[in-house]
Amino acid sequence: MSQIASKVEHSTRSSRIGIVLILATLAVLALAPFWGDRQTLRLLAEMYAFVALASLWNLLAGYAGLVSVGQQAFVGFGGYLLFWLVIVAGVHPLVAILIAGPVAAIIAVPVAALTFRLRGAYFAIGTWVVAEVFRLLASQISVLGGGSGISLPAAMVISMAPTRQAREFEIYWLALALTVIVLAAIVALLRSRHGLALTAIRDNELAAQSNGIGVMRIKLIIYVLVAFGTSMVGALIFLQKLRISPDTAFSVNDWTAFVIFITVIGGIGRIEGPIIGTIIFFAMRQTLSDLGSLYLLIMGAVAIVVMLWAPKGLWGLIAERYGWQALPLQRRLVLTPKENAGRKP
Repeated sequence: MSQIASKVEHSTRSSRIGIVLILATLAVLALAPFWGDRQTLRLLAEMYAFVALASLWNLLAGYAGLVSVGQQAFVGFGGYLLFWLVIVAGVHPLVAILIAGPVAAIIAVPVAALTFRLRGAYFAIGTWVVAEVFRLLASQISVLGGGSGISLPAAMVISMAPTRQAREFEIYWLALALTVIVLAAIVALLRSRHGLALTAIRDNELAAQSNGIGVMRIKLIIYVLVAFGTSMVGALIFLQKLRISPDTAFSVNDWTAFVIFITVIGGIGRIEGPIIGTIIFFAMRQTLSDLGSLYLLIMGAVAIVVMLWAPKGLWGLIAERYGWQALPLQRRLVLTPKENAGRKP
């Protein structure tokens, strides 16, 4: 006789294939310094930064329901903290990136205490106001150039690596590693019990709260964690640029509008969405950037078409139609026959 055994699985056939393709792609990208030129490495490192920023914003808005338009506050904060630690405190740039995350997490707590008093569109506007306050404060720091900004001293840059090529390689690998860590941490979080709570909050916040889920506590944790990751990515971005100013560090266009565009067209609430969205965004930027302001109009038109035709994003449309999932988060109950050899008739 046989019995039915059950087990819970995350993986599917498509996800197992997807993981193999992801690992193969990571191996190729890790070797990029040996087959790509300097311009290619810089472009790829920039893409990694946007994948990380969009993935963090996706976690914040797509799962926790916190639609922020002020994440440039933590991008700029991470960049300015890096410059201050390097120039004033004499900290090594790579160590400064590691410090940027915890300090931003601490700063995020009082910011959350203020902005969480707001709801919906008021919360979004409140986060933007906070980012503007950060920008105005940064413009008053005379030791970091005030409103005109400052560049990293050559001696500090050379301390990273003796040659320019070695520095390019170091920053590239750091960008790739940081992005992989961010994505892995998000997947691990969403597969945990906190991930189940986030899914419940995303589907119905009132129902989640009535079932005993600490909605505000979970949202606070996510907000702080996103600030942690966003500031580290921001520090890395401006380490690559070697120069910072208030307008570039706290640019709502560069660090929030483009990030939202990437997440929306790729698929909000999907791990794969920011990756697909980043590829599409950079493909458009590389081919249409010479069109000037028309380029931004085309991007806006694309976003509108995608939101009307595929409200869940391009990857959401593909996943629903074909059932493809590279990184599945849902749990599946799998039933398998189990022989009961020890049982007598």
